[in-house]
Amino acid sequence: MRHIALGLCIVGIMISCGAKQPEPATQPTSVHKDTVAGTRRTITTEEFNRISTLSENFYGTLVRTGMNGSFLVAKNDSIVFERYSGYERLRKNTPPVTEHSAFHLASVSKTFTAMAVLKLMEEGKINLDTNVQAYLAAFPYPGITVRMLLNHRSGLPNYLYLIPVTLLSKGPILTNEGLLSYLTQYKPKPMTRPGTHFHYCNTNYAMLALIVEKVTGTPFPQYIKESIFDPLGMKDTYICTPDRLATAIPSYDGRGRQMPWTNLDGVYGDKNVYSTVRDLLKWDAALRGNFLSKSSLEQAYKPYSLEKPGIRNYGLGWHMFLYPSQKVIFHNGYWHGNNAVFFRLLDKGYTIIALNNRMDKAVYRVQPLAEALVGYKFNDKNAPVAPDPEEGDQ
Repeated sequence: MRHIALGLCIVGIMISCGAKQPEPATQPTSVHKDTVAGTRRTITTEEFNRISTLSENFYGTLVRTGMNGSFLVAKNDSIVFERYSGYERLRKNTPPVTEHSAFHLASVSKTFTAMAVLKLMEEGKINLDTNVQAYLAAFPYPGITVRMLLNHRSGLPNYLYLIPVTLLSKGPILTNEGLLSYLTQYKPKPMTRPGTHFHYCNTNYAMLALIVEKVTGTPFPQYIKESIFDPLGMKDTYICTPDRLATAIPSYDGRGRQMPWTNLDGVYGDKNVYSTVRDLLKWDAALRGNFLSKSSLEQAYKPYSLEKPGIRNYGLGWHMFLYPSQKVIFHNGYWHGNNAVFFRLLDKGYTIIALNNRMDKAVYRVQPLAEALVGYKFNDKNAPVAPDPEEGDQ
C-alpha cells in the first residue's frame, strides 16, 4: 500500500485548517414561509401546526449543540418546517446559510449513483447481475456483480483505508480511474468472498460511477447533471470535482477549525454531491413519483443483508430500519466535518432532511422526531403493524 504513484495530477488546492472558533451567539437563524414544494394531498392547519411544533422543539436541540446548516421537515412532498442557521464559513463576514447553500452530502450521494444505475437498468444498458468485468475490463476481482456493488456485498476493500495517512494531504489527488488503476496494479486483498457478507464500502460506488461513464460515454458528473439534477430542477446541486474545491462550502470540526481537503476528495459516486435541503426534497418527490418504475424501487428498498437478523439492513443505495411497525428508508453522510441526514417514512409521507458543515453527531438523531410525528415508537410492541408495501405510498 506504500505505492501511490498513479500518474495522477497533483492537488492544487489545499485549504488552511487554522480558522478561529465561530461566534454562535451572533449566528442568524432564518425562517422561510414560502415553503410549498408541491402538494399531493392537503395538510390541515391542525396537522401543519402539530408537525411544526414537534420540529421546532427538535431543531432547538440542534441549535444548542452548535448546528451550522439547514433543516427541513416535509409531509407529502410539502415543506412544513424549514430553518437555516449560521454562516457558510462560520464567520460573520461570509454569506449566511440560506436555501441556496449547497453542502457536501457525503454518503447521501450514493442514492443518486444507485438510482442512476437502476435508471440505466430500465433502459437496458446495465444488467445488475452481470459481472463488473463485463463493463470494466481492467477490474481485477472476478465474481462480483453490479448488484453486489450496489448492496455492499462485493467484499471489496474500502479505498479510504488503502491510502497511507502520511500521503492524505501531500500525495496526488485520487480519481475514479486512478483508483481502478490502483486496484488493478496492487489488487489489495478482499474483505470477504463476493456475495457472502455485507461490508459497507465506498469503493463499490466509485466503481459504479465508472460503470455509468462506460455505458453512457459521458463523464459521471455531467451525466448525473443532465439526467437527474437538471430535469428535476435541482439548480443548487452539483458534483464537486477538483476544479471546484476552491468555491465549494468547506467544513469544520466541532471546535470550528476548518477541515482541509485531502487527496481523496477527487473520487465521486460514493460522495462529492453538494446539495440543499430543498433540492433533496425534489429528489425525494421524484422517487415517490415516476423517476423509477415501481418494480425498480421495490428492488432498491428490498433488504439484502439477512445473514444477521436485526433491525438494520441495506438495499440498493439505501440504508433501512425494518421495524414491525415501520420500514424506514434513509441514508446518512459523513465526510470531513459534514453531516447529512435524508430520513424517509414512505408509507406515512414524512421526510426529514438535515445538512450541517460543522461536525455535530446530534444531527443524526432524528428518529425520536420521526416517532413523534407518527405518534408511536417504532419498536413498541403495541405499535401498529407496518402496511403491506403494495398498499403503501411508494
